This record gives sequence, structure tokens and C-alpha cells, in this order.
Amino acid sequence: MDLDIQCEEMNPSRWAELLSTMKSCSTIRLDDCNLSSSNCKDLSSIIHTNPSLKELKLNNNELGDAGIDYLSKGLLTPSCSLQKLWLQNCNLTSASCETLRSVLSAQPSLTELHVGDNKLGTAGVKVLCQGLMNPNCKLQKLQLEYCELTADIVEALNAALQAKPTLKELSLSNNTLGDTAVKQLCRGLVEASCDLELLHLENCGITSDSCRDISAVLSNKPSLLNLAVGDNKIGDAGLALLCQGLLHPNCKIQKLWLWDCDLTSASCKDLSRVFSTKETLLEVSLIDNNLRDSGMEMLCQALKDPKAHLQELWVRECGLTAACCKAVSSVLSVNKHLQVLHIGENKLGNAGVEILCEGLLHPDCNIHSLWLGNCDITAACCATLANVMVTKQNLIELDLSYNTLEDEGVMKLCEAVRNPNCKIQQLILYDIFWGPEVNDELKALEEARPDVKIIS
Repeated sequence: MDLDIQCEEMNPSRWAELLSTMKSCSTIRLDDCNLSSSNCKDLSSIIHTNPSLKELKLNNNELGDAGIDYLSKGLLTPSCSLQKLWLQNCNLTSASCETLRSVLSAQPSLTELHVGDNKLGTAGVKVLCQGLMNPNCKLQKLQLEYCELTADIVEALNAALQAKPTLKELSLSNNTLGDTAVKQLCRGLVEASCDLELLHLENCGITSDSCRDISAVLSNKPSLLNLAVGDNKIGDAGLALLCQGLLHPNCKIQKLWLWDCDLTSASCKDLSRVFSTKETLLEVSLIDNNLRDSGMEMLCQALKDPKAHLQELWVRECGLTAACCKAVSSVLSVNKHLQVLHIGENKLGNAGVEILCEGLLHPDCNIHSLWLGNCDITAACCATLANVMVTKQNLIELDLSYNTLEDEGVMKLCEAVRNPNCKIQQLILYDIFWGPEVNDELKALEEARPDVKIIS
């Protein structure tokens, strides 16, 4: 049995009721429930007395260091078999790290620790790394985003990586590491025996200077499936270096996040080679890069290659216009692998979206999720979009937020949702204004199609 509660204030009677339920749960999630250190006393007892408990999520609660002390009393008992512990944004400091070090050292069942968005600092995480190096520790996933880490942490992390072959995922995003530290980390990863599958280094102060070393990780670690380096100013020169690693035969990357990396259309030539040759690559985010129509057209040409198996492409806010829509539509009509396309925040206009719909209506198009928010669409385009909704039964998610659809356009979408051939599960309409008649129709739709979620 699982307990999954979010954003609920806990009064004493409700808490007592839940404690009884928790005694037999395998997963407990209590995110954003205004819990404090006093609740941790009870949770410690649950951990101690419920050997079936495998996952505990307590994100976004003011537990503090005192709360972790209480939790540790249960976590350190021999009967504890917890595998996953989430403590993100729980007001922890470096003082909690000694307690968590003890847990890591003593609890071989623990395979995931998520402590991001806490002010642990470099000194605190160095203590955590001591726990990682203990032979009893079998941790596979460590999440340290927003932990106020600096370049000085890398030596301790590399020592832990050398000692911990079980580690599969390491997330260090949103820490001020800089190029020198990232280079050192990458050299450590190349030498380490661990088969790392996920490496997240978003917003870490990386420039093109680090990209040769990141590329070396890609070419030397066939285990690496997920790389996120978004929100770093690597530029076209850095991307060219990354592509050398991505194109290496050893590289088996599946997910690549490069959002807001100061890329231009010049990068699309290198990316096109990756798209058309790396059959393992399934998901790419290029959000907020100035690719322009010329860059998008190059990517589309690559996506028409039979070796391109990409399933998700995120190109939101990339300076695209209707001029690239013929190329995108062509991809939609021939590429059966592509299932998710985020192309919002681009000035496609009605003309561009009409062209996209030609590809969407092709029998070979397999798009499940389409995001067209803030694309300068008006009601004039909604009849075509409604036709897509009714005709393409694999389309289950459509985002049209921040477009001036007006009552006329929204009513056409509602008519499509009422059609039994429409298989849309989620229609997203944020910041679209409509009158009382449309409001009544949306309420009626909630009753007629309870399987459809209309988000506004």
C-alpha cells in the first residue's frame, strides 16, 4: 500500500489517522505538508516498526537538522530496509551531514538520497562523501542540486566515485563549480570504475573550456545515458567539442539537455550529424537557443534519416517562424519515432501551424504530445487543430496556452473534445480569456468527458 499526500496542512487528528495507515505502507509521500521536527519522531518510529517501507518522500517541509536527527534513530535500526529517501528543501544545513554520513555508512539498503535545495555547503557534502566511501554504502543515486557547493567539493566527490562502483546517478546542477572543477570531475569519472548513467551539471558555470573533458566522459563511459548541461554558456564551440564525444562509437547517450547554452544555427550542423547517426538518442532539449529557421531546417533534414530514432524534441523559444514549418511538417510525415514536440514560444502564426497540421494528419505521424503555447495562433486556426484532435487518435496532449483563440476558437476545440474519436487526455489552455458561454461549455465537458483534463 502507498500513501501519497501533497500540499495538505496536518492537524493532530489527521496526523494520528495517517500514522495508523503508515504502519503498512511501502511508499510514503508527504511533500509540502507543513511537517516539522516533531513529526519526525513519529516517522522514525514508523521506519523502525515497518520493515516493508521502501520509499520516504518528505520534500518541502521545515524538518531542520533536528528532524533529521530524529529520523536517523529509525534509519539506523537493523529492521530498517528503506531504499529511497527524499529530503529536498527541508531546511537542512551542514550539521545534518554527519547524521546522514552515519546512515550511509550503516544502511546498505539505501540506494537513493535526494538532498537538493538545502544549504549543506561544501564542508557538509565532504562529510557525506565519507559515508559514500564506506564499504557498507550501496548508494546508486545522489542528488545535490542547489546545495551551495563550490569547486572545492570535487576532490571529495572524485574520491567517492573511485570507491563507489555502485553509483549510477549524480546530479550537481545549480552549484557554482566552474570550468576547473568540472574538468577535474570529468577526469575522475573517466578513471572511476562506476558505471554512471546520469550526470546533471546544469547552471554550474561551465563554458566551452570544459566541453573537451565532458566529451571524454561521453566517449569513455558507454554507461552514460543521460547528460544535462543546460543553462551553461558553452556556445557553438563547446557544442562542437561535445559532439565529438556524442559521435564516438562507445557513446550510448539517450537523453541530452542543452537548453539555454548560447547555441546558434551554426551548432545545428554538428547536431544534425548526431541526430542522423546516434540511434540510441531519444530525447533532446534545445530550449531557448537562437537556432532560427535555418538551424531548424538542418535538424529536420537529419530527423528524416532512417537512423534517427529521436522520440522527444524540445525547441521552445528558438527564434522559429512559419518559414521552418514545411521542414517540420515533412519530418512529422516520415518519422514514426517522434512522439513529443515542444515548439511553443515561437512566432509560427496561423500559417505555420496550418502547415504543421498537414504533417500531423499524415498516417505515419505518431505524435502523442504537441506544445504550441504562445505561437501567435488565433481562432482562424482552430478548425484545423480540431480536425487533428478528432483524426489523430494517438494525440493525447495538446498545449495551446497564451494564444488569442477567443470564444470562437475555444468552442471549436470543445466540439472536437466531444467527438468520440478524440482521444485527447489533456488540453492545456493557460491565460486564454473566454466568455460565460464557453465557461458553461467547459463545465458541461467535465461531466460529459471526465477522462479529459482541461487545464486553464
